[in-house]
This record gives sequence, C-alpha cells and structure tokens, in this order.
Amino acid sequence: MAPSFPAFLLPLLFVVGMTSMMGLTTQALDLVVTNSDQGSDGGKRFDAEIGQSTALEILDSASKFVWDTFHQQSAADRKNVQKITLIVESMPSGVAFTANDEIHLSSEYVASFQGDVKTEIRGVLYHEVTHVWQWSGNGNAPGGLIEGIADYVRLTAGLTRSDWVQPGGGDSWDQGYDVTAYFLQYCDSVSSGFVANMNAKLAGGWDVGFFNDITGKSVDELWNDYKAKYASSP
Repeated sequence: MAPSFPAFLLPLLFVVGMTSMMGLTTQALDLVVTNSDQGSDGGKRFDAEIGQSTALEILDSASKFVWDTFHQQSAADRKNVQKITLIVESMPSGVAFTANDEIHLSSEYVASFQGDVKTEIRGVLYHEVTHVWQWSGNGNAPGGLIEGIADYVRLTAGLTRSDWVQPGGGDSWDQGYDVTAYFLQYCDSVSSGFVANMNAKLAGGWDVGFFNDITGKSVDELWNDYKAKYASSP
C-alpha cells in the first residue's frame, strides 16, 4: 500500500539506479531522504524496516520536538534552516554525523544493529536533528555540551539506549552524550527550561558563566550537587 500523507505534506519520490529519494515540505521546511546505498544489506534493511516515508515523518516530528524543547514556537527564534536532508550511505565507521543541515547515516550501522532498528534510528535522528537546530556558541561551546544537548533531546523524547550510563554516572559535566544529557536533565530540575535558555545564550557565543546566569550556581557547583544527589540515592 502506498504511504498516505496529511494534506500539508507534499511527497515526491525519485528512483535512479540504486539510489532513491523522497521529499516533503511542511511548515516551509523542505525534508528530503535519500538512500544512496540501496543495494547493500544496510540499505535494504533501511527500506524494509524503516522506509523513506517513516524517515521523513521522523525528521518532521524531531524538528517540532526540538523547537518545543528550545521554546522556539516562532520561526524568528530558530536558526534559518530551509531544508534538512537525510542521506543513507556507506560509512564503515561511526553511526551518523550532521554537516550543513545534511544528516549522514551509516548503512553499515543499520545493517549491524541488533534489535528494533526503527526505534534506534528514530533516536539517532532526534539527536542529529538537534544538531541542525541548536546553536553552538559560534563554534566555541564545548563539544561535550553540544553532544549532551543532542542526547538530552533524545532522552526527553524517551529514546534512550539500554547501554547508556545511569543518572549520576560519568567523570565530568562536559563528558558529552548520555553523561551530559543526564546532567542537563538535573540542571533543568534546578531551573526549569534550562536547556532552552542555554541554547538561546549559545546563539551569541559561549561562556561557562552561562550556568551561573541561568541557575545561580557555577557549573562545578551544579556537577558536585548532581553527583552528591545520586551518590546518596538508595
């Protein structure tokens, strides 16, 4: 059965050789999914268990979730992104990366993942879509914070992995990914909307003092309080 789309989505499908592309436009944002490795095991699994229409839905829902997380209900509050492209391609090492509003997903990872690959790739794409929309402090923010914010979005969307650390784990606040995601969740419990406020500040640059500006505590104080909270948990 052909996929159905709401009236505001405009689907397009192109197939050329072993590459297929599907796109849609929603809320003035163009979304495109290209499987450039259809002949591989990962490309075939992507088509069979995820599919381009589902991938488009994920890009759309992830963008809206990120806007909500960042408190960016108006387009004027967001980065000026007109188009997001997902490319499934051969990438023997790594899972995915984002550059210039393009998300590159490893077909080898899709092929090798053990378990519910659709849910896993949804989580991966929520992380990568966050990179499209988040500010980076003009490139000066710690990489661990940038990755932590992306995993915070994945965390709050209910898309964590079973191999993530437990809350309170990790060695430093800017260790990144799951470690920093749980720390940011704690910061949000100290000051509601913390991640949205941090992202807004990162639009203009980076200063570790942003933690104090938002919560009234330094990042070291927050990290120590966070570690103490879970050290004392039963």
